[in-house]
Amino acid sequence: MFGKILDFLDKILTFFEEWTLFIAVMVALVSLFFNVVLRYGFNYSLAWSEELVREVIIYTTLIGCSTAVKNRSMIKIDALVQLAPKLKTSLNYFSNFVTLTFSGLIVYYGWLMADLQVRTQQKTIILQIPLVYLYAILPLAGTMMFIRTVQVIYQDSVEVLAEKH
Repeated sequence: MFGKILDFLDKILTFFEEWTLFIAVMVALVSLFFNVVLRYGFNYSLAWSEELVREVIIYTTLIGCSTAVKNRSMIKIDALVQLAPKLKTSLNYFSNFVTLTFSGLIVYYGWLMADLQVRTQQKTIILQIPLVYLYAILPLAGTMMFIRTVQVIYQDSVEVLAEKH
């Protein structure tokens, strides 16, 4: 039952990650391309293009963290695992616990930062996008990382149980 819920969440998160990352990167590439053409071809620059690209980089980095957890491509130091292979399972669980803690902190402090932006009603300088939209990415990314880490822990547990039987 729990595995089915995680599979369903995996499909939803994968769809969301892939499409929003694709659309965001394509919008940034197109705006940057037009900015380069205008700058070098017509000696005119779009001020909003650089701000948009900066915000897309922030978005793709944070949402990409969820994808990195899913693909098990988070940066880890595995020297200890290579020295003591018997500790691999324990160290993987510890690493996953640290990721769960980190994602929980991102959700908590991201929520506080987004709330602060709601109260202060700040906007970006050029595009005038309310900063609450940018800061709301923090709790979203933290929640997605948390779910992905739970999925990884579940998959590891199933593999460990399968090896024992």
